[in-house]
Amino acid sequence: MADLEYAKRGLVAVLTPQANTTVEPEFSILLPPGIAMLTTRLVSGKDTVEERLMDYADQIGVSLDHFANAPIQAAAFACTGASYLAGREREAEICHRLEQSRSYEIVTAARAVTASLQALGAQTIGLVSPYSPHLTKASVAYWQSAGFEVAQVAAVSNDDPDFHAIYSLQAGGSLDALRSLEDKALDAIVMLGTGMPTLRTILDVADWSGPPVTSSMLSLAWRSVLSIDAVAPDRENMLAWTSGDNWRGRMTR
Repeated sequence: MADLEYAKRGLVAVLTPQANTTVEPEFSILLPPGIAMLTTRLVSGKDTVEERLMDYADQIGVSLDHFANAPIQAAAFACTGASYLAGREREAEICHRLEQSRSYEIVTAARAVTASLQALGAQTIGLVSPYSPHLTKASVAYWQSAGFEVAQVAAVSNDDPDFHAIYSLQAGGSLDALRSLEDKALDAIVMLGTGMPTLRTILDVADWSGPPVTSSMLSLAWRSVLSIDAVAPDRENMLAWTSGDNWRGRMTR
């Protein structure tokens, strides 16, 4: 890799939905020193959310071309909804095809969450979902197809009509939803969506007595860093991330 001033350890290409206001701020907190990011927006002119999400998945290769010959070491696809609708088989085919023509791993948020749950040894999981009922249902089907039992779903709602129901969520709403799952018989909880802010919520459960908690963005950053560092996912490195020990200081600043 080229010796880059701000990416001595590695460079990750981040692909984020066009109106998402959460991915870059949370990545800037989560990525450790020496790993930098370049970003591009996933853009679609389709009419419905579902059509746009599928367009994002179909255009990953075009989006990666925006980085030209930058010395990328991992690509992070920060859009879980596209994976739910495409399904695990098609998602895997897209990643494999792109990896054959490029020199780095394609890390999708959904596959990163799957890897984090597997590293934790989770089988029965709970979800904190900011999605519409239709997309939540597609999400549940995705996790079930990966071999997990979805035992609980806590919905997070937002009545703000001025922007985007997910991107304008505040940490309080997701914290209430997460707390509702604390005493359930679960192996792990996933806070869904790359657009819902989750890091403050994860830090705010310092007295948490429930199972490990991860999120789409936390898992995506974790898995992307492991790819750059050529380290295998395991329970120890996943728990280090869910504890906030690696990034808490950057959040509080």
